[in-house]
Amino acid sequence: MPVKFEFNNPMLMTWLLIHQACNMVLKVQEKEFARIGLTPQYNGVFMVLRYKKGKVAIKDIAAWLDKNSNSISTLIDRMQRDGYVKRVGNIRDRREVLVELTEKGKEISNKSDVLGWKIVEDVLSGMPEEDFLRLNILLEQVRSRAFAQLDKDEAIQPVKTTKNAGKVVRAKKKRQSEKA
Repeated sequence: MPVKFEFNNPMLMTWLLIHQACNMVLKVQEKEFARIGLTPQYNGVFMVLRYKKGKVAIKDIAAWLDKNSNSISTLIDRMQRDGYVKRVGNIRDRREVLVELTEKGKEISNKSDVLGWKIVEDVLSGMPEEDFLRLNILLEQVRSRAFAQLDKDEAIQPVKTTKNAGKVVRAKKKRQSEKA
C-alpha cells in the first residue's frame, strides 16, 4: 500500500495522487498479465493490432502507445522471437516495415483482451459514469499541459477510430502555418 500523504496544498496532493495511481495501475497490469506470460507492453501492441486490424507500421504502433519507434522496434523483436507477430514488407513503400499477428499471436491477443478489460473493470468498477466523465476532462487537461511542456512544436490531435477504442497521435505543426 502506498503511503497516504496529506498535504495542505491541493496541487501537490493531486500531483502525488496521479503518480501513485499510475504506479498502482501499472503494478496491477504487470501482475495480471504475468499470469498468462505477457507484459503490459505486449498487451499494448496487441491492442493496437486488434483495433487497427491487419498490418500496422511500427511508427503507427509507436504513435498509439506514445513511445518512440526504436523502443517499439525492440519490443516487436521480442514479440517476433516469441512467435506472436511477424514483420512483413510494405508493398507500396519498401522502406516501411509492417507488423501483423501470427496465429499464436491472435490466440494470446484474444486472451490479453479479455484480461485487459477485466483489469479495467476491477480497478474502475463502482464509480458513477459522471465521475468518469469529469475525471476524463481533468486528465485530458493534465495530459495536454504536460505534453505542451515536452514539445512546443507538437499538438495532440484526436483521430477517428473504432467504437470501443480511443486514439491520440502526435503531429508536428508546420512552422510556416504558425508564422502565417
